[in-house]
Amino acid sequence: MNIQDAQKAVDAWIEKHGVRYFNELTNMAQLTEEVGEVARIIARRYGEQSEKESDKGKDLGEELADVLFVLLCLANQTDTDLQAAFDKKLNLKASRDHDRHHNNPKLRS
Repeated sequence: MNIQDAQKAVDAWIEKHGVRYFNELTNMAQLTEEVGEVARIIARRYGEQSEKESDKGKDLGEELADVLFVLLCLANQTDTDLQAAFDKKLNLKASRDHDRHHNNPKLRS
């Protein structure tokens, strides 16, 4: 599924199950909350913090999917073609950063 299809799928879900989109500020708060849940898992599972027993069953993929869902909601309700924006950004990064990371001594192992 490409990003455009994902945006359409989220819009169809909202139409069928969600009544309407939450307003943009509510979705921004939800996005922040979901990113926080991802950060908690990453910090405890891959970082230096110890993982609490209650966090061990958390599914990182599911939490990342929550972030993506809300991000797609925000794109839909602000009439943002996220596929076009992502493609444009990827092309920019490819041309701007082509040699930058290869020449970064901090990235050499």
